[in-house]
Amino acid sequence: MTALATAAVLPPITLAELVERAALQTRIDRKYLVPLATAEQVVAGLAGQARVLEIGGRRDFGYTSLYFDTPDLASYHLSARGRRRRFKVRRRSYLDTGQSFLEVKTRGGRGTTVKERTPDDDGPGRGLDPAARRFVDAVLARAGIAPVAGQLHPVLATHYQRTTVHLAGSESRLTVDTDLTWSLPRGPGLDLPGLAIVETKSSSTPSAADRWLWRHGHRPARVSKYGTGLAALHEHLPANTWHPVLRRHFAPAIEILQERTAS
Repeated sequence: MTALATAAVLPPITLAELVERAALQTRIDRKYLVPLATAEQVVAGLAGQARVLEIGGRRDFGYTSLYFDTPDLASYHLSARGRRRRFKVRRRSYLDTGQSFLEVKTRGGRGTTVKERTPDDDGPGRGLDPAARRFVDAVLARAGIAPVAGQLHPVLATHYQRTTVHLAGSESRLTVDTDLTWSLPRGPGLDLPGLAIVETKSSSTPSAADRWLWRHGHRPARVSKYGTGLAALHEHLPANTWHPVLRRHFAPAIEILQERTAS
């Protein structure tokens, strides 16, 4: 399990304070796929304006997300083609607390991400019950998307460790995800050792973390845990917007997976 050493020296922030100051359910997300050493440098470079989420003495937390899609992978294809009215449905479980939420992401104005969620007691269980399907379709309707909840089934699971940092100056957030793994419900999986996904979440203007990364030559990457992971595990799917990231960062893991499944 990989924990960020630099996060250990930051002052803490509680979950209640983080939610109060930077809930950011509607936000601009920027993702960067970088070596672990770079992720450490980003957090170190923000010392003095950053606090790290701490719960029960812990500063990194295990997450698992189970993604749902239609039989023809409507959610995947809408995202791969960059469609305006795209959506994502997942059950996110917080492994250290036992909490679980059903989350629906849609697109708002000016490229914002809108996330709505409801408590979900099913944890890593399969399928959506009637109440969950009603919630999904209600969120989609508000975004002008046709109801599809009755068709959704699990297609991909992700697992990772997350460290969350609050940036006081802009009331924004930074998350660093490590120990990244992807797996199919009934099939192989892959992981990306040595890499981290750094994601900034801000209301409008770029955060201090974005500016640090840009000064050091890093630009946002077209990476989606769901889209990129599913494309990596299904060679026949059109990678489209995620092709550069797959070629640059996922290629060694994909080769290992192919060798393993061929043997």
